[in-house]
Amino acid sequence: MADTNWPSCCRSLKGVVLDMCGVLYDSGEGDGVAIPGSIEAVQRLKASDLQLRFCTNETQATREKFVAKLQRLGFDISVSEVFPPAPAVVAVLKQRGLRPHLLVYDGVLPEFDSIDKTNPNCVVIGDAAENFSYQNLNEAFRVLVGLEKPVLFSMGQGRYYKETDGLKLDVGVFMKALEYACDLEAEVIGKPSPMFFQTVLGDMNLQPHEALMIGDDLVNDVGGAQHCGMKGVQVRTGKYRPSDERHPTVTADGTVDNLAQAVDMILAQRGH
Repeated sequence: MADTNWPSCCRSLKGVVLDMCGVLYDSGEGDGVAIPGSIEAVQRLKASDLQLRFCTNETQATREKFVAKLQRLGFDISVSEVFPPAPAVVAVLKQRGLRPHLLVYDGVLPEFDSIDKTNPNCVVIGDAAENFSYQNLNEAFRVLVGLEKPVLFSMGQGRYYKETDGLKLDVGVFMKALEYACDLEAEVIGKPSPMFFQTVLGDMNLQPHEALMIGDDLVNDVGGAQHCGMKGVQVRTGKYRPSDERHPTVTADGTVDNLAQAVDMILAQRGH
């Protein structure tokens, strides 16, 4: 059953931001699997008077390849609507004149082609999957401890995510290992970073109270959006766990069974 105390805020909404993995689809072998009803839910949002953007911590492919995968699954999504961490990290590296050592998935490496990576003076990690070997983690550690002022960027800080064959460890676990080993605090670029959400809001030219975030991750999707002043709704798909609804510090503005149900409730409030 869905909570019924949140949809009234939808009457004044101007934009909706969707997480992708766990909300639109479950990743896994091949392109993954679309979550039932999600393709049609995106279509209905696009046909409404609401702006729609997609905010993801996906770091296993370039934005173009990632969007192409979602299009093959049947989603009406364009590259300009999708906000992943890698392009944001590249912008920060260029702005600060930093040269990264990369501990990332091979598929996202092309995002960093324009960046000088010689003689690294920082480390960037993403969801590197099988590249999170002891050797690779130790190499990143050695770069950091060899710097007078070590800088670690993490593309997100999720603990785990869901694929079609079960839950998988996410980048946050390995970020914490490097933080502990190097006695530093990573700079998170991606959800739940307020700067990341503000970038999406800025693209829509909306204030936080005019937008709603829908995600499966209570802390990074819902909590991150709420910290910015947005409303946050959690779906019971993807990485959702029943214990999320008893979380000691983060409470979703609403919890629904899936994206399709959330869209039904949003559009009903708006007379669609």
